[in-house]
Amino acid sequence: MNYHALLIDLDGVLRRWPERDAAIEAAHDLPRGSLRATAFAPELLAQAVTGRIDDGQWREQVAARLRAAHPRAQVDDAVRQWSLSCGEVDAPVLTLLEACRPGLRRILVSNATSRLPRDLDALGLSRHFDAIVNSSEVGAAKPGTALFQAAFDRADAAPQRLLFVDDDARNVAAAAALGVNAHHYRGVASMRQWLEEAGALDG
Repeated sequence: MNYHALLIDLDGVLRRWPERDAAIEAAHDLPRGSLRATAFAPELLAQAVTGRIDDGQWREQVAARLRAAHPRAQVDDAVRQWSLSCGEVDAPVLTLLEACRPGLRRILVSNATSRLPRDLDALGLSRHFDAIVNSSEVGAAKPGTALFQAAFDRADAAPQRLLFVDDDARNVAAAAALGVNAHHYRGVASMRQWLEEAGALDG
């Protein structure tokens, strides 16, 4: 199969988030795990990654919920500090992305907030992609079909001519059900083997 494009997830594949929440929580009198539990509460996160609220509004909601639950904590400073990081690039994965053969389009497909363009610029990643499919711009998130269809449209190719890698098994299964050659990311070695078998690497 002559694949036309590689669709790649961001968080958990190309971007890592070093553990720093516990230190922020301890310094601001918040219970351990409260930042993540609040920010990634399913109904709140869904609003942010489908564009119903923007990134700033999402973070304001995180702060408001934490203030209500922990009135003695220094919530505003904690959320401000928590918001400073844009994560870190997983260098071996980026190297593998750069090793893809010429002509294979590289398309980022991410469940992300409206802050994604800023983060990609800060991480130096924007230039590595031919297209970016951001769920908050599309108005739909993985594993829903609508976001994948948006990615297929950007790739200008049938699902059978696309590769997709994601660290979430639900997203991988959804893509595979649509006919995509999908890989569940567990590490760079298995991803390399998958890309080699698909003929996606240069040389």
